[in-house]
Amino acid sequence: MKERPRIKIELTITDRIFEILGWTSILTIWVLTIINYTHLPDTIPVHYNSAGQADGFGGKANILTLPLIATILFVGLTVLNKFPHIFNYPTNITHDKAFGQYTNATRLIRYLKFIIVVIFGIITFSTIENANGKAEGPGIWFLPLTLGLIFIPLIYFIVKSLTQPKNDDRNKHWQ
Repeated sequence: MKERPRIKIELTITDRIFEILGWTSILTIWVLTIINYTHLPDTIPVHYNSAGQADGFGGKANILTLPLIATILFVGLTVLNKFPHIFNYPTNITHDKAFGQYTNATRLIRYLKFIIVVIFGIITFSTIENANGKAEGPGIWFLPLTLGLIFIPLIYFIVKSLTQPKNDDRNKHWQ
């Protein structure tokens, strides 16, 4: 396999906004969890079925796993996003196509990591509300919403990657 070009992708304003929203969301989940931790009962929901109803229970310390997993995933994807030349692509990466393909792929990762944090935030909030008797769980809408938030943009970015023009003039600056 031919080595792919290594290009530093500069962040646009939209990219920066998604990064800020992501980090702010991570901080929000941690603050929400820490503030509510002492008010939680000893047993809380730790799993929800496809209808959004609690079907597994555990100790209240389990609430800390939600922001922890969200943070690990977010940071891991942030680091991975700095190396778009190692991603798998649905098309062959050439010098002419690299900039456009890398930009598209890093935007997809940036969007998905934000959505992952939002999903974990909803689960955290729902768990706290459920544990305190204020709600039943995330509800029946949660699974279709989650699938839509992940797969609709994923399909969009894959189609965009497959339909990208063969020659991309934006590549001229790094050749």
